Amino acid sequence: MGMSVEVSAQQALKSGGVLSGELRAMRNRDAKGKRVNTFQLVTEPRRLPGPNGLCNLETGPETFQIVTSNDAEASRLKAFIGKQVSIKADEVSCAELAGQMSDAIVSKWSLVTSH
Repeated sequence: MGMSVEVSAQQALKSGGVLSGELRAMRNRDAKGKRVNTFQLVTEPRRLPGPNGLCNLETGPETFQIVTSNDAEASRLKAFIGKQVSIKADEVSCAELAGQMSDAIVSKWSLVTSH
C-alpha cells in the first residue's frame, strides 16, 4: 500500500461522519402523486466511501437528500430549513435514479445540531 493518495479539498465521508451545510426543502411527488417534502443538505463536495466514491461526479456529491422515515423526523428537520445544520450520516448512497435532485441520498441519519 505504498501509494500516497492525494487528498484534495473533499474529505471522504465515513459512515457516521458529519455533514454540515444549509438545509433546504424541496417539494416532490411520490410514486402515487402525493406531495411530499424532501429535505436537501448542501455542503462542500464530499467523497463517499466505497467503490462509487464520487457518484460519477468530478468532485463528489455536494447535495445530499435527507430521507425522513416518519413525521417526527420531518418536523425536526423543518425547524432548520434555511439554516446551517449538522447531520450524522449513518447510511449514504449515490443517487441512482435520473431526475433525482440530489447527488447523494442519506437514508439513515441523526441530527447533531441544535441551535
